[in-house]
Amino acid sequence: MDDTDRRILLAMTENPRSTIVALAEKLGLSRNTVQARLAALEAGPALQGYDRRLHAASLGYPLTVFMTTQVDQPHLEHVVEQLREIPEVVQVHGLSGLNDILVRCVCRDTEDLYRVNKLVLGCEGVIRTDTSLAMGELIPFRLAPVLERDLEG
Repeated sequence: MDDTDRRILLAMTENPRSTIVALAEKLGLSRNTVQARLAALEAGPALQGYDRRLHAASLGYPLTVFMTTQVDQPHLEHVVEQLREIPEVVQVHGLSGLNDILVRCVCRDTEDLYRVNKLVLGCEGVIRTDTSLAMGELIPFRLAPVLERDLEG
């Protein structure tokens, strides 16, 4: 990733619906350069799925829950496979420390949370979970500040 890629990504964070032509004009690049760079970024891990921009509450899932989860280590991969089958599990991170994974879920209400928690606890290899309800998103996911810093550096 070079500064041109960073500039393209920053411009896209400012206006995600920009056309390739609009990006090229804004950045002083050729349309072909922007198109080729975007294709390369989409082929790699830099640009992820569009579902990351969907707002769970507006889809009927106003509760966001984080479950720190302890797992019987030999079953870790199997636990992840089982979690992948639970639609309300929207993200899972491997952790260091006392807990093995962080499971992010979305739920319709507290009864739904109870049901989803039972599904997670029912996964073969899960030892225990500690569930925390997100009270609000104080800083939304963002990468623009690090892109800006790297451009300045």
